[in-house]
Amino acid sequence: MFAHPCHIAVYGSTGSIGRSTLDVLRANPGKFVVKALAARSNLSLLVEQAKEFMPEVVILSDESKAKEARERLSEISRVEVGELALKEYASSGNAHLLIAAVVGACGLPSVIAALNAGSSVALANKETLVAGGDLVMRAAAKGGGQILPLDSEHSSIFQCLIGNRFRGDPKQIILTASGGPFLKKSFEELRRVKPEDAIKHPTWSMGAKISVDSATMMNKGLELIEAAHLFQVEAGRIDALIHPQSLVHGLVEYGDGTLLAALFQADMRIPIAVALSYFMATKLRPSQGAMCSCSLKSGASFLDLAKQSGALEFSEIDLVRFPAFSLARNALLAGGTAPAVLNAANEVAVEQFLCGRLPFVDIVSVVEEVLDRHQVSALTDLEGVFEADLWAREEATMCCRGRCA
Repeated sequence: MFAHPCHIAVYGSTGSIGRSTLDVLRANPGKFVVKALAARSNLSLLVEQAKEFMPEVVILSDESKAKEARERLSEISRVEVGELALKEYASSGNAHLLIAAVVGACGLPSVIAALNAGSSVALANKETLVAGGDLVMRAAAKGGGQILPLDSEHSSIFQCLIGNRFRGDPKQIILTASGGPFLKKSFEELRRVKPEDAIKHPTWSMGAKISVDSATMMNKGLELIEAAHLFQVEAGRIDALIHPQSLVHGLVEYGDGTLLAALFQADMRIPIAVALSYFMATKLRPSQGAMCSCSLKSGASFLDLAKQSGALEFSEIDLVRFPAFSLARNALLAGGTAPAVLNAANEVAVEQFLCGRLPFVDIVSVVEEVLDRHQVSALTDLEGVFEADLWAREEATMCCRGRCA
């Protein structure tokens, strides 16, 4: 029995991760109090969520919708606007746990603010650790908060690690990738790919940007960088395998020859429930004794292996067809500002592709060209992250202009 319910803030509440998080809260009534909801622009859904969960504050990115939000929520929540509001609420300490699911590097300041304030963060925003991983890990160490993974792959690795500390450090961490919608397409076919093709992920229901990242395999490269920070493992001990069935989400190999895997349905509510359960078991116990039991319902269906048709397939990533994974590894090895530049250039290139102005096969080429032009420097503060981010966006935009579709 917990001393009190978990106070939670959900940033990105109207997106896929945010909606799944709220589903998990619904499946576990009485265990959570939603203190804040934040969304970019989906006002109608945000208002519905606020009326259901009654947060003390609602935060919007879009100033133009704030007036309507205040009118519709005047008796429920106060309405704030902008990235500064996200950061200020995160630093208030009013939430025990921040669900960080906003898209892009703009989520970085609020994550660091929450960690500095001693709050914990359940992280679905890859860009936060990719662009500013060293800063985030330092903030966690300083404030004493946890960083819990919400990505299915990192959640799987996390689950394989936390119960096996007696084995020592892992020999290797292996991420899995579905291969995206173009796994078996030829390079010539890839030249003709349209945005509507790229966003049709074969396994997961995701937003447009992350679906394109999955198609180029940049998503797996970003996850590699994220894993290096989350689990404090060097790049040489992290790899990835293509696994089209998306049932095995991550594996950990130990020095004794054991290879552990986590398997579950392709449903984001499962890793979300794992993160929330672990947080409540370790942070919200009534005393400082041993970890207490806390198994939350996810609302997802269970995996019945006997009813799975076909074999589970695994294969190496073809780095010629999918060079993004190698680019990300090289950026991780370079360190400093290189990962932030990789991330920002990729965001610009993907946006240009989704707008129909850049061929699919040129997305990774643009990122590589920007990285080649970049002089890597040490990363000591947020200002350095944003300077590298801005420089990369400007360079990527120029590169895209020369490759118009």
